[in-house]
Amino acid sequence: MRALIAGCGYLGTAVGSLLVKAGHEVIGLRRTEDASDELLRVGIIPALGDLTDIRSLESLSGKFDWVVNTVSSSRGGADVYRAVYLEGTQTMLEWLRGHPLKRYVYTSSTSVYGQTDGSTVDEDSDAQPATETGAILRATEDLLIQAANEGIPTTILRVSGIYGPERGHLFRQFVNGEARISGEGHRWMNMVHRDDVATAILAALEKGQSGRIYNCTDDVAVTQLEFLRWLSQQFNRPLPPSATEEAATRKKRGVTHKQVSNLRLKRELDWNPAFPSYREGYADDVNRICKGLGRTSA
Repeated sequence: MRALIAGCGYLGTAVGSLLVKAGHEVIGLRRTEDASDELLRVGIIPALGDLTDIRSLESLSGKFDWVVNTVSSSRGGADVYRAVYLEGTQTMLEWLRGHPLKRYVYTSSTSVYGQTDGSTVDEDSDAQPATETGAILRATEDLLIQAANEGIPTTILRVSGIYGPERGHLFRQFVNGEARISGEGHRWMNMVHRDDVATAILAALEKGQSGRIYNCTDDVAVTQLEFLRWLSQQFNRPLPPSATEEAATRKKRGVTHKQVSNLRLKRELDWNPAFPSYREGYADDVNRICKGLGRTSA
């Protein structure tokens, strides 16, 4: 197959590397040339362009069998989300209507689930986010479902919090001594290792159904307190202090509390995470950091 990865960054490069190893030709689209050497090292052909600019897409030569959109907002606000996700998807779909393909896979987010009661959610659960950025993601999904109904074979992955080499927000905060416990620490967190998202995307390309949504998360949701207790044990450190009331109130805005199910992805696409929980996923990072401190992890 000939594949295009739009937004070929942290996740997209991992996906492209898998596709190259499987014998596919992969073009990685980025807005800047700063990572071209990294792409070339894993066999991805770099292409410079902006998915919000149809001229950039029209300048790409040849046809594509597969298109993967792993573009990131780089933690931007609503305006950035609207430009990158919603308007970017509109542009991509306009371009794709003149380029028949076998599969388009889009990475959305489990943040579209606005539940705050700790319940388990699946793809049939209400997805009514309370935040403006979440609403933009849902509007983007609606565009893709409509495109599927019009004949463009789109598949959506709702991805939970991605971590992996050099990534993982709360983990990094703990290592740097900056982590704080929010409230009683009972909020559920849903995570997934970057490499498992990459294999899920490959499964969606090969077996995904058009117009279908799949949750991409690991097998074990974890409370913030449980996660921090585990880190404290691994590093032989005390638990972090509680957040101040002001910080906790600020953090609570837009924060959800739910457990995301991955059963549809596992059952329909025969996918299983190599890192079923944070324990396996963070093991290498924990061991590396402890080794640097001159001791072994717990």
